[in-house]
Amino acid sequence: MKHHFADLLDREDDYWTIVPNIERYAYLADEIIDDKNDAHIVTVNKHNSNWKQIFNLPKLVELTLHEPSKEQVESIKELKNLKRLRISHYRANNIEFIRKLVNIEELVLEYVSGFSDLSPLGNLTKLKSLHLENLRRVSNFEGLSGILSLRYLHLDGTLDWSQPIENLEFLKGLQNLEVFALGFVKVQQEYPAFMPILELQNLKRIKIGLGTLDTKEYAFIQVAKPNVKCGAHGKHTPWSPISDWGEDEYIPLGKGKRSFSKYHKDAKAKCIQIESDFEKFKEQAKEILKK
Repeated sequence: MKHHFADLLDREDDYWTIVPNIERYAYLADEIIDDKNDAHIVTVNKHNSNWKQIFNLPKLVELTLHEPSKEQVESIKELKNLKRLRISHYRANNIEFIRKLVNIEELVLEYVSGFSDLSPLGNLTKLKSLHLENLRRVSNFEGLSGILSLRYLHLDGTLDWSQPIENLEFLKGLQNLEVFALGFVKVQQEYPAFMPILELQNLKRIKIGLGTLDTKEYAFIQVAKPNVKCGAHGKHTPWSPISDWGEDEYIPLGKGKRSFSKYHKDAKAKCIQIESDFEKFKEQAKEILKK
C-alpha cells in the first residue's frame, strides 16, 4: 500500500514542528534555490538534478527525502545541523548514515525497508520525537532503548500489514517518554505485555486503536497507569469497554471483537456481559501488579 500522506503526527504540545506530509512538495528542490540563506526546509527525491545544492544551504534545518537515491541518503551525514528529517519509501541495508546527525530532534521513517537494526538511532542524543511506519524488516525495537531525550514515540504499520513488535521491554530504557502511540501493529509478547510501562514515570498519553490489543491488555494499562490519558488516535478519554460513536452499532474494546447492532434483542445483555468481563480483567491486573 502506498503512503496516504495523512498527517499522523501529534501536533499537540511541542513534539512535532516538521511540515505535514501533504506539504512536502511545496519545498521540492528541483529548481535552483536563489536565496540560499532563506532556505530552511527542503524536499529531495531521486529525480531532482539540482539536489546537491542542499549542501550550500547554511540555514537548512528540515529535510524530506521522498523516494531518494542511495547517493542522496548516504550523503546526508554531512548535514550535521539538521534538526528535522523525514525519509519515505527507501530500501536500506542499514541506517548507519544517521549516526552523525547528532542534532536531529524530530525523525520520521516511513516505508523504509531492508534493515533490521535500529541501534544507530541511539546516537541521536537530542531526539525528542520519533515516528516509525511500515518498517518491514524490523520486529525488535531494543535499539531504541537508552534514548533518554525521547519524549514521543509512534510505531505503525498499514491497513494491509501490521508492524510486528517482539516485545515492549525497550520501553524500560525510555525514561522520559511522554507519549506512546501504536497504530497497525501486532505485539507478539504474551499478556501482560505492557508491564514495562510501569517504568515510565513521565508518561502522559497512550494512543492505541480500539482493535489493536487483547481486551485484557487495555484493562491492564488502565490499572497500571490510572493517571495517564488513554484512547484511540484523536481521542484522549479513557478507553470504554463498549464504544458508541453515534452509529447503529456498539463496538467492543479489543482485538477480534465484532460490533453488534444496538437494536438486537440481546444488545443490553451483551453490553452488561462485556462490561462485567472488563471489570474482571481489571481485577486480574491488580492481582498481577500486587505480585
